Amino acid sequence: MDISLGLAWYVVFVLSASFHEAAHAFTAMKFGDRTAYQGGQVTLHPIPHIAREPFGMIVVPIVSFLFNGWMIGWASTPIDPYWAGRNHKKAALMSLSGPASNLLLILVSAALIHIGIAAGFFNQPSISELGFSTIVTADAGTLANGAANMLSICFSLNIVLTTFNLLPVPPLDGTAIVGLFLDRATAEKYQSFIHQPGIALFGLIMAWMSMDFIFPPVYALAVSFLYPGL
Repeated sequence: MDISLGLAWYVVFVLSASFHEAAHAFTAMKFGDRTAYQGGQVTLHPIPHIAREPFGMIVVPIVSFLFNGWMIGWASTPIDPYWAGRNHKKAALMSLSGPASNLLLILVSAALIHIGIAAGFFNQPSISELGFSTIVTADAGTLANGAANMLSICFSLNIVLTTFNLLPVPPLDGTAIVGLFLDRATAEKYQSFIHQPGIALFGLIMAWMSMDFIFPPVYALAVSFLYPGL
């Protein structure tokens, strides 16, 4: 097991998850719910997010890397359910701000990858060399190689996070899409239904199982946009 690669994965995971939750918290604050702000979640600093969800931010990422060679996990942002009930469209946009932040990280990573290739620091890998940690490469033992690994992981991990969180099953952020098209009374019933513990657990199981056939084509499409004609 490559410890340095594991450390790179963990750093990128923690920063990406913190960015995701900070986006939720910041959007909620701007829309009138200061719960997350008062809880210290409107920050890119990872400690408040780790303190709120230590199992999802420490244990699960490490265990998933040991078993799979890549990381997954979770954090969370507190919201006022009464605010969400009264402002269901704002609450929906707040939920979608998390995946939007991960999409932004994908775009930034892609831009930096292309800048690095154009500047001669990075190399575009062949199809056989492509992997979660090798979306872009550089000469071994150089600082550029470390940067290439970090950008590759950031690109790949945030595709995982964006895809997973946008699945329209509770308790994932993708369920918020429905809320944008509902009136207040219907939205309250919808929120009451999807926040039942049994429904949330069933949704997570279904989402995890569906990733096996949803994620590969999404990832392939993202790589084709990064490297047209590859």
